[in-house]
Amino acid sequence: VQLVESGGDLVQAGGSLRLSCAASGFYLDDYAIVWFRQDPGKEREGVSCISASNGATYYEDSAKGRFTISADRARNTVHLQMNNLQPEDTAVYYCGRFRYNFCPTGWITAQGLDSWGQGTQLTVSS
Repeated sequence: VQLVESGGDLVQAGGSLRLSCAASGFYLDDYAIVWFRQDPGKEREGVSCISASNGATYYEDSAKGRFTISADRARNTVHLQMNNLQPEDTAVYYCGRFRYNFCPTGWITAQGLDSWGQGTQLTVSS
């Protein structure tokens, strides 16, 4: 099982970026995937989650209306389209796999993951 994030970059406030999470060793049809961010010394903060069971999507409040999570099952990759980026979005972004095919209650804590990637850095300048 492997998750590899990519797409992080330095962007100006108001800009857009798409992060990608390439999965290998398993199929996205079987597991829910969450994007989360974590700064050193701080707790994980879930940004968005997509269920495998029915494709339902969930967003943290500040992400609603700006971010869109999607799954490209042909490429076994999950994307996070991020628009109108703000300096407070600056963080290392990770994708992780839940043990279930649905986003559990409390997904926003990004706890209980059984695999996650190495992260990709997003920096938003003001």
